[in-house]
Amino acid sequence: MVLWEGRFKKELDSKTNDFNSSIKFDSRLYKEDILGSIAHSTMLGNKNIISKEDSKKIVDELNNILNDLENGKLEIDKDAEDIHMFIESELTKRIGDAGKRLHTARSRNDQVALDIKMYLKKEIEEIIKLLKQLIKILVDKAKQNLDTIMPGYTHLQRAQPITFAHHLMAYVEMFMRDIDRLKDTLKRCDIMPLGSSALAGTSYDIDRDMVKDLLGFREVTKNSLDGVSDRDHIIELSSDISIIMMHLSRISEEIIMWCSWEFKFIELDDAFSTGSSIMPQKKNPDIAELIRGKTGRVYGNLVQILVTMKGLPLAYNKDMQEDKEGIFDSIDTVKICISTIIPMIDTFKVIKENMRKAANKGFINATDCADYLTKKQIPFRKAYKIVGNLVAYCIEKNKTLEDLTLDEYKNIDKTFEKDIYDAIKLENCIKNRNLIGGPSNKTVEQRIEEVNNFLEN
Repeated sequence: MVLWEGRFKKELDSKTNDFNSSIKFDSRLYKEDILGSIAHSTMLGNKNIISKEDSKKIVDELNNILNDLENGKLEIDKDAEDIHMFIESELTKRIGDAGKRLHTARSRNDQVALDIKMYLKKEIEEIIKLLKQLIKILVDKAKQNLDTIMPGYTHLQRAQPITFAHHLMAYVEMFMRDIDRLKDTLKRCDIMPLGSSALAGTSYDIDRDMVKDLLGFREVTKNSLDGVSDRDHIIELSSDISIIMMHLSRISEEIIMWCSWEFKFIELDDAFSTGSSIMPQKKNPDIAELIRGKTGRVYGNLVQILVTMKGLPLAYNKDMQEDKEGIFDSIDTVKICISTIIPMIDTFKVIKENMRKAANKGFINATDCADYLTKKQIPFRKAYKIVGNLVAYCIEKNKTLEDLTLDEYKNIDKTFEKDIYDAIKLENCIKNRNLIGGPSNKTVEQRIEEVNNFLEN
């Protein structure tokens, strides 16, 4: 079936036809294309633009085609130009001239715009479900480690005491923001473009609201030029996924570090590690490394669609066929990465004693020592200098702040009393930070409860 019969006297060159074809990647839109055509045909019959008899024939046979595709009785012809023409050709082959009436008051331009929005809506919901599963695993792991003290870091230097629960809940915040972004993008995908036709709408008396309701869209597009040429939703979702991948990459990087002998904070389950072909002692965090590595390809997909769209005049241009492969790849990539990291986090063993050992070094309670002095009316900058002198003294004597005698403290500054030891005790350093967003058990447990409520809604 040739779309442009009449105007052209020659068939398209075979190599050019392959270059022009999109069936190899847009075939995944078969269900959305069929459902969109069913709604369109139903509306055409309801408005008497085509006969109700033809409308019913089309709808019934489209349902048959969908069933045949899904149960394997029908295979998609890889020589077809695209999924839209394959389905229309198959329909016409089965029911004759009635099938040729399906495309009345419609263009491939608004048809493909519809299909991709329907597909993205479905995939966004799937990604949100996966993110909620990931958040649940992180929350469960946090609940198990409310009392697991570890050093918090800045510049990859030990900085202040926190709990492993607090650290994991930081990633929960990131993934919750990701869900919020996806829900916002879903709003832009939920605007139906069908009825825009090629670029200027149609002179037929179609009912766009009926099609919108049949397909479950929130509203219809308000400008036919924009309706066929808008790809903001693809760019926006590509950006959302890039941010998700960045968050996955960050936690993967930490998992990689925590597994190393330099940290040894966690032990990955054997199911999520690999060995070396030459070094028998190795246990490599390859899965986390692959997630970190795949982030780059997702970034590339975002840049590709931005560059493709940046210079296009209205309305549709063939360049826009390049909108699909990148977003399909990004969707596939983020879904497999989330699906893989969930059981990896769920099964890794937390080595609590090593986290505590690391927390005992590095003077991570120095800020609390300074705060102790300021609460005794010493200006903070002076307190900062006093504690700096204490740390220098400890380094010289190979001691920690906890090891110092009260006399040693008083030799640095007379303000120190016995209560300094309570002030610098790591458990108290964490407990006393009970402000909203702080690392105390009370605030972390409260946030866990809030997140669990979010997951249930």
